[in-house]
Amino acid sequence: MRPRSPGLLLLLLCGLRAEIQEEAIRAMVGSDVWLSCTYPEGNTFDLNDLYVYWQISVPGKQNTNSVVTYYLSGNSSAGHVNNHYKDRARLSLDGMKQGDFSLHLHNVTPQDEQKFNCLVFRKSLELEKILEVTVTLNVAANYSMPVVSGPSQDEELVFTCTSTNGYPWPKVYWINKTDNSLLDDALQNSTVSLNARGLYNVVSVLRIGRSPPVDVGCCIENVLLHQNLTSSQTVLGTHFTDEGLRLRKVT
Repeated sequence: MRPRSPGLLLLLLCGLRAEIQEEAIRAMVGSDVWLSCTYPEGNTFDLNDLYVYWQISVPGKQNTNSVVTYYLSGNSSAGHVNNHYKDRARLSLDGMKQGDFSLHLHNVTPQDEQKFNCLVFRKSLELEKILEVTVTLNVAANYSMPVVSGPSQDEELVFTCTSTNGYPWPKVYWINKTDNSLLDDALQNSTVSLNARGLYNVVSVLRIGRSPPVDVGCCIENVLLHQNLTSSQTVLGTHFTDEGLRLRKVT
């Protein structure tokens, strides 16, 4: 019996087992990305003989999948695709003829950080699954160069460091620029919040005793991009000067 709808086919997928190819890729927020799914033997295919699915798991619902896009001969995918991927995910008909079932995903968002599953079936082989690939998509966005303000003129020196629109969750360090040592975590308080774009903003406050001269730096680390962004301030007596912004790659 051949399934007549995408929903019915998805019900059958849970019972099918085959060797799964796996890979992981990285994409920047706002970019376009190809998620690779290619038949290894370089065969050509008749589009009328194919069912092709790209899907993701539904969080919190075991064995439940959500459709990213699919190809069924004579059917439109518009009514069955997860709304988050509507008009953003597509397959190439010419590519599929050559065994390339890769997914082109437009305008990557933080919510796309998922495991995407590609499944290919042949109708002429009684819906035998000929290919299954899992692609883990890791998403990243550059944080803005941190801005250090302060210090306030009080019994202690208070510095504030802000950086916005980054992904994933940042690591924040305050540095004694005199010897490049890390300042005690107990001296700082960092708050990370999710903004309307699904990206992270960070505000970190450093409080230290008044013992000038003081030379401190704020470092925002994006672990996925292996990148540190550092800004520093120097306090001489009761005055301070901006020493500029520095970008340092971590190897």
